[in-house]
Amino acid sequence: MEPQEVAEVLNRPYSRELLERDIARLAYVAKDGTPRSVPIAFSWNGTEIVLCTTKNAPKLPALRANPMVALTIDTESHPPKILLLRGRAELDYVDGIPDEYLEMNGSYEMTPEQRVEWEAEIRSLYVDGMVRIVVTPTWAKLIDFETTLPSAVEELARRRAQAASA
Repeated sequence: MEPQEVAEVLNRPYSRELLERDIARLAYVAKDGTPRSVPIAFSWNGTEIVLCTTKNAPKLPALRANPMVALTIDTESHPPKILLLRGRAELDYVDGIPDEYLEMNGSYEMTPEQRVEWEAEIRSLYVDGMVRIVVTPTWAKLIDFETTLPSAVEELARRRAQAASA
């Protein structure tokens, strides 16, 4: 997929709405060769998805060995809105807590007092720093069940339309 095609998908209103959510599902290949999909908080900075994790997370050796990932961001309502992304994960080891981590977790409902307590706990827990997992989307598909459908369903609809017109 060309970068301008990815940008067009990501700039659609439903995509922008989904990119403001809290949780994505990160899919990658584990070190034992089996697939993994984990829910993880994320931040969208306009060009990259940024995920943060501990420096000892089991996903890190797997991502070093095979950095190709897929992400799913979706809604729980009907009809669902689903944003599918693919890209390459780059690992950025940082001292302290990345700003993105504090921002991505800022949308949870907390009182100001709870927020102060949460941030203090985070800072004490991650004294050794964290890892930013940065993914630049190289492929994107929005499924909104209004203007776009899963590719297999789109193919069925295309075949049905061709058969009806023949």
